[in-house]
Amino acid sequence: MSNRGQRKVNVRCGRHTGLVTTGIALFDTALGTCAIAWRAAGIVGVQLPEGSPESTRQRLEHCFPDAVEHQPPAPVQRAIDGIREHLGGALDDLRWIDLDFEGVPEFDCTVYDLTRAIDPGTTLTYGDIAAELGKPGAAQAVGQALGRNPLPIVIPCHRVLAAGGQVGGFSAGGGTLTKRGLLALEHTPGFDDPVLF
Repeated sequence: MSNRGQRKVNVRCGRHTGLVTTGIALFDTALGTCAIAWRAAGIVGVQLPEGSPESTRQRLEHCFPDAVEHQPPAPVQRAIDGIREHLGGALDDLRWIDLDFEGVPEFDCTVYDLTRAIDPGTTLTYGDIAAELGKPGAAQAVGQALGRNPLPIVIPCHRVLAAGGQVGGFSAGGGTLTKRGLLALEHTPGFDDPVLF
């Protein structure tokens, strides 16, 4: 786990003001070509590999149609390096990366905050997170919020399972095979057999 400090996450939930510019960049990892999106206040999106670098870019641009591709500033480059290292096997909780949740609904922000606290190699269920929210009947709503997660890996939704330890869904490219592979990479008990992505 990283020793880079536990800075408070920059979380600004609510309506998007539309007054900011979004930058995007593609970067190579052990998993394939990923993409990242950012604004001045922090990272707003991460895209896991799709079928090709172009389709990865297009999927992120679909989420951020105002985005302009250019060289990442130093804080974004550090985030890229951290994600790359994590996916290469040098596990890091990535909690030191500043995020900008402006425009994200309050409920989703709370789910993401709880999910971000799950350490590599451990899991919770959708029901566990619902219970922590004080809404034990909201497991399905938790799953839906995680299905909208704009920051996979940084918000480690792959560490959230269905009841009984079932894998549940995963909306990134490769679906549940990718989810199982990420859990194996993190040496999660029950998932630590090698899995090809």
